[in-house]
Amino acid sequence: MLVFHSVKDLQAHLMSLKHDHQIALVPTMGALHSGHVSLIQRAIADNHLVVVSIFVNPLQFAPTEDLAQYPRNFAADCQLCEVWGVNCVFAPSEAELYPNQEVFRVVPPKSLTSVLCGKFRPGHFEGVATIVTKLFNIVQPNRAYFGQKDAQQLAIIRHLVRDLNIPVELVSCPIIRESSGLARSSRNQYLSPENRELAVCLSRGLLAAKKAFLLGEVLSEKLISLVRNELINIKIEYIELVDPDTLQSLTMIKNAGLLAIAARIGATRLIDNIMLEKRQGIIAIDGPAGAGKSTVTRKVAEALGLLYLDTGAMYRAITWLILQKRVSLDDQNALFELVNTVNLELISNNTEIQVIINGEDVTKAIRTPEVTALVSIVSAQKIVREKMVQLQQEWGEKGGIIAEGRDLCTKVFPDAELKLFLTASVEERARRRLKDFQNQGVTNISFEQLKQDIQNRDDQDSNRKISPLRKAEDAMEIITDGLTIEEVTNKIINLYQQINNC
Repeated sequence: MLVFHSVKDLQAHLMSLKHDHQIALVPTMGALHSGHVSLIQRAIADNHLVVVSIFVNPLQFAPTEDLAQYPRNFAADCQLCEVWGVNCVFAPSEAELYPNQEVFRVVPPKSLTSVLCGKFRPGHFEGVATIVTKLFNIVQPNRAYFGQKDAQQLAIIRHLVRDLNIPVELVSCPIIRESSGLARSSRNQYLSPENRELAVCLSRGLLAAKKAFLLGEVLSEKLISLVRNELINIKIEYIELVDPDTLQSLTMIKNAGLLAIAARIGATRLIDNIMLEKRQGIIAIDGPAGAGKSTVTRKVAEALGLLYLDTGAMYRAITWLILQKRVSLDDQNALFELVNTVNLELISNNTEIQVIINGEDVTKAIRTPEVTALVSIVSAQKIVREKMVQLQQEWGEKGGIIAEGRDLCTKVFPDAELKLFLTASVEERARRRLKDFQNQGVTNISFEQLKQDIQNRDDQDSNRKISPLRKAEDAMEIITDGLTIEEVTNKIINLYQQINNC
């Protein structure tokens, strides 16, 4: 891992790599914790090179705030970054980033900064917008990673990128919580044991509102009252229900609402939030090959009435179209035009998924040996993968789907209501595969050979440079050794019903 303190040195290093590397930026103020780790893990899974910036930005602190006391532990932060595989740490001094006494600032619209935290922290979001813009210009990342806990900051940065046409993809990552429900924060270390226990009331209040929302309550006044009832013996700054994009107050939820809290517990200011959306949830399933993901996913979809998003069929359909159009994979312009003009539909017909591409039913055609022989190569094409992920995420916006496959929990649906990592021992997966071969009449393969093949596949999947197979930090692991398909299916159904009723 390389550590840079000057803009010039970092840019020189990145310039030599940018032409063939996807670069990620994870902006932080240090005092790294498991919430930051989740951003780093996601960035590593999606990109070739990850830059973590560590800079306590003075522009976003008011004179009365905790700039001098803000926790700093640079050595520990660097050690954590190195352990998790970060490529570069950028840790500039204040003089490096702000060499002049008069600083040019980026000023977001008042409609975004005069609400929520902005009412209590004047100038804060100007400081945030300024430092984020500087970091985007310095690093020029393909993607930048932010946590949903700072929801107002994230909304402002989305507007910043959109309005100023900054060529970076913003990736929002879910809130990471302690086992008690308390949202992870660098400021949690200020809390005494008694205040840490008291602080759990923030997440408890949000959960009470979510339960009511799931039962049909949509009025802002009622939802806020439920949160307020849980916030005892703390100083509330605000409890508000706002539009997630415009941050303007809502009187009721029509489609989605951001329910946000800020409060002081002792001398420590904490924030938390929850998204309330009117849609069925998403189940995302990841895990090693041979763990039974596809079979279980189909059965859960049928039982719960969810759309089975057959990601494999999507790649097969594109492969079929490439063969039909005789597009060379070396012709990147033709490939780009094909995937960006395609009309791909998945229609659930009880026991099977009907695949329609450009109006033609290709459900059976995509299972031919010709498609099977080429699909792995096609799915490795960057242009194809980016388009398929985009389509999957568009389906995800509607909710009511279940999907399994590579990157589902970490990249495609990081905010899925239920994220599962379905796994089994190498021995168990080899036994299942051997039984499948025997049922097909194949007898010329041994149990030991299957074990070795599965272990090799696991090693390859876990160590690939882009999107290595890793369990998402907030995914539930289900070890399927000794369990029948029905038992695993019922377990997932119960988990989904528990989440929808919580």
